[in-house]
Amino acid sequence: MSTRIKILGALASLVALVIVAIILLTPWMDRWGATEEEIAAAFPGDELVPEPASFVNRAITIQAAPEYIYPWIVQLDARKGGWYSYTWLEAMAGCKMVNADRIHEEWQNLKVGDQVYMCPGESGPPPYIVAQIHPNQAIVLGHKDNGEWVDLYQFVIVPQTNGSSRLILRTRTMMVGGIWNIVHPIAYFMERGMLYGLKQRAERLMQSGRQP
Repeated sequence: MSTRIKILGALASLVALVIVAIILLTPWMDRWGATEEEIAAAFPGDELVPEPASFVNRAITIQAAPEYIYPWIVQLDARKGGWYSYTWLEAMAGCKMVNADRIHEEWQNLKVGDQVYMCPGESGPPPYIVAQIHPNQAIVLGHKDNGEWVDLYQFVIVPQTNGSSRLILRTRTMMVGGIWNIVHPIAYFMERGMLYGLKQRAERLMQSGRQP
């Protein structure tokens, strides 16, 4: 009995350490890669959820022009190009998918109002709705509740003077507490993987010399 109690105590301590680590690391995760200027900047879609309960900015530098990045974002969808993140983690969540390694012309006709799926099947979270499209600049996805936007996923491309681009992934949401406290750190790992996935694909396409 004493051994069992020790094991349970060790597990409880481990869980407590993980929770404390997540709490301490959340401010860093919520601004991973983003500069102070990018966090303070106004981007397309901000006006749809002007006072979010949670405000997250993550960013990465991509050695490619916006036109080599934008088409990859257009085909983000579990039923199309995938989410360019960790397929093993997606599979564990019951959302097994294939991430595209090329631009598909048939997926480049994204329109405002279209649905963008997180999982390829009927299970999984509700699909995003395309709220705004700014070619080679930004795509804004989100969820509505009673006709009002309550959750935004903003992909913003900012060209740099040296020919590279900054890709900022901004989340503005009213969905906090409860299950969202568990989802929050998982989202960081998935989004970090997605940003690197977009970076690798866009840089490879630009280096190939082919037009996107």
